Amino acid sequence: MEWFNAPGYGLSRLVLLRLLAAVYLIGFLAAARQFRALIGEHGMLPVPRFLAAVPFRHSPSLFHYGYSDRRFATVAWTGAVLAAALVAGAGDLVPLWTSMLWWAVLWVLYLSIVNVGQVWYSFGWESLLLEAGFLATFLGNATVAPPLPVLVLMRWLLFRVEFGAGLIKLRGDSCWRDLTCLKYHHETQPMPGPLSWFFHHLPGPVHRVETAANHVAQLLVPVGLFLPQPVATVAGSVVIVTQLWLVCSGNFAWLNWLTIALAWSAVRLPHGTVTTAGAPPWFEVLVLAVTALVVVLSYWPARNLLSRHQAMNMSFNRLHLVNTYGAFGSINRVRYEVVVEGTDEPLITRETLWREYGFRGKPGDVRRLPRQFAPYHLRLDWLMWFAAISPGYARPWFRPFVARLLVNDPATLRLLRHNPFPDEPPTHVRAVLYHYRYTDWRELRRSGAWWERRRLREYLAPVRRG
Repeated sequence: MEWFNAPGYGLSRLVLLRLLAAVYLIGFLAAARQFRALIGEHGMLPVPRFLAAVPFRHSPSLFHYGYSDRRFATVAWTGAVLAAALVAGAGDLVPLWTSMLWWAVLWVLYLSIVNVGQVWYSFGWESLLLEAGFLATFLGNATVAPPLPVLVLMRWLLFRVEFGAGLIKLRGDSCWRDLTCLKYHHETQPMPGPLSWFFHHLPGPVHRVETAANHVAQLLVPVGLFLPQPVATVAGSVVIVTQLWLVCSGNFAWLNWLTIALAWSAVRLPHGTVTTAGAPPWFEVLVLAVTALVVVLSYWPARNLLSRHQAMNMSFNRLHLVNTYGAFGSINRVRYEVVVEGTDEPLITRETLWREYGFRGKPGDVRRLPRQFAPYHLRLDWLMWFAAISPGYARPWFRPFVARLLVNDPATLRLLRHNPFPDEPPTHVRAVLYHYRYTDWRELRRSGAWWERRRLREYLAPVRRG
């Protein structure tokens, strides 16, 4: 079928798949390095306990056939190795069916992790990676021309990401409509980056331009993804540029890089590798079947986009195949941070010396410039942001987290930047809620502090072992 092939997108497919494989690699590495403290057999929210309560049909995962920390590590490191090989181009050196199986195995492995990850894996970019990874299985390799139906499905996914985020903003917080949201967002976002302080101190009119440009990029530009070339290429390029702007302004795990990868499905390069080989009939049948499946499953996210009560980042099936997306429908005006402290004194008095635990990504030490971690995902740091906003959200895991600090649990301490009790565990641990705000230029020059903080109240009263 002549219309089935899109040979002019060979180089674009290569970039898309390499970026997607790189995101997979980062996702598997994050899982391998963090799971023991979060969801391991002795973690804060253990997988075995979850599996005992949730049947396979509600959470499909390989781990329903048996779980151990060793098996989880094997799944995560296997996924990392397979993804690294795809980044290196191995997927183009094997037959088409082998490449498809390769991508399918990655999808099954990561789905197995997400579906037992509980609140630690509740972010929209997990579903986005799974949906994009599923479609990548049918995008082919260098042995065939890129299939046009799958490129269109990739654009439909990108459209839902961008347009859904744009709609949830217009329907949500009024500051998106009066163009003032970015006056607060750079300071109150979940995990600021090294340039976020500077973005926050841009002049007010620039913030308004930022916000207006965001509306254009998310509500108007996505329509161009489905228009003829070169309009689609321009639309995809605008998405890439705006996502790079977001990469510079904060730490949003791999959301931005995955969106950039999807944007390449619309970009057609004038010069590049051109694959003209036709696809075998069995491949065309599979692609058309998957296209029909996605069309049917698109009913629910399409209805959600049109709904007055639009939901953000929601999966309509346990396989995360066709989802709805969105981000920052509301913006916090002030920043709260939970500061965790410990002491080695046997009795608590007014003179007790409390020492602070340091987190890798979230604000703590006021003189420490936030670091760039994205696209790597610091799951504990992200959930600490939610914990400061809503203690009820953190109830299932926060006390288990504190309990592990009281015994200097090695897996938990590896998630932190600084342990103030390297020799002996603390006798007590507590948590205090602070109000954080950025300093201004004068305060920064005077004190060297990027933040100013003010104690609000006790978040968790001192607890001890036993």
